[in-house]
Amino acid sequence: MMKSTSTTLVLVLASLTALAPFAIDTYLPAFFTLEQALGGSSLQIQQSLTFYLVPYALMTLWHGAISDAIGRIRTLQIGLGVFVLASIGCALAPNVETLWFFRVLQGVSGGAGNVVARAMVRDLFEGAQAQRVMATVQMLFGIAPAVAPMIGGLLLGIHWQAIFLFLALYAALSLWAAMRYLPETVPVDKRMPLSAKRVWSSYGQVFGDAEFRRLCFAIGANFSAFFIYVLASPVFLIRHLGLDEHQFGYMFVPTVCGMILGSWLARLAAGRWSSALVVRSAYAWMALLATLNLLICLNLPAEVLSNIAPIALFNIGMAAAVPILSLAALDRHPRIRGTAASAQAFMQMLLSSLSAGLIVPLVWDHPVGLAVAMLVYLLLGWLAMRGTALYRKT
Repeated sequence: MMKSTSTTLVLVLASLTALAPFAIDTYLPAFFTLEQALGGSSLQIQQSLTFYLVPYALMTLWHGAISDAIGRIRTLQIGLGVFVLASIGCALAPNVETLWFFRVLQGVSGGAGNVVARAMVRDLFEGAQAQRVMATVQMLFGIAPAVAPMIGGLLLGIHWQAIFLFLALYAALSLWAAMRYLPETVPVDKRMPLSAKRVWSSYGQVFGDAEFRRLCFAIGANFSAFFIYVLASPVFLIRHLGLDEHQFGYMFVPTVCGMILGSWLARLAAGRWSSALVVRSAYAWMALLATLNLLICLNLPAEVLSNIAPIALFNIGMAAAVPILSLAALDRHPRIRGTAASAQAFMQMLLSSLSAGLIVPLVWDHPVGLAVAMLVYLLLGWLAMRGTALYRKT
């Protein structure tokens, strides 16, 4: 019974964290259809990602503090409730500007699931078990980017509006499951008053911690090294690799399989090998694959297998490191764990937002540009990581 209960908790937590990639990836196959339906340009439709990601990143700074003040479950009720309404608004959008508006509302509300789920993993589990649970959540979370574009492609056969209605239904079901199966992990007597002054003071404490900053930046940079390919996928897959909007699985299935394998390895390593050894090995692996990816793009013509395989293999190392880095960052501030989870998510989504709005449009014209961006992000993540006590441990 206990094992069954634990499994249910993990599945619900994973479904909450998966809302963000579903909101990003499900509508990617519909980009060109949206251009025609809403009368927008390629850049305008692509910027709908930015209009989601920027408010998502900014609001992650508040979701954790709000959950520390009013409880985890109540925060989910408000956040996911707004997300459901915003998704319906996207489905009914008559033009690009309206789509932008409701994507902003999706971004404002959608981060509640991710932030609260991260905090609750650490609320509910300890030690090696926490690492295994975080790795399992990451593994299930990793399925979403593979499944989402394929679901989007199928729903596009019905109508592009069906994609956003699916997001509304997914958020509603996730909220129901959270209210049905998750316990409230912040009792009233342990809640922190919500005020701008206190939130500012808490973030001063969190971001004033150099070790925390380095760990969070490393997580965000490692993720962005892969995420640029997600953001650029409508151009990368269709223009460069010659696929169509129904073949996004050619990239997302193998890349997410890499994430699942890496998360499984992190789960296997918990309690057996030191965190420092796993992290250093993960960085060596990512460096090898990012370099190989650049060499392939420089010397070979664009082709599905050779251009996608290095990205999928890169994700093994990225996903193996994430649970360890995430837990190490959260453990720096146990009394304000919700705020710490928000800060961690903010750093990751800030880099993703910069990628969507600035980096990707500059590099997506050629596979070499994307490969260079991947390698640069990895290098930045490693430079941050090598200064941490975790990385220097023997």
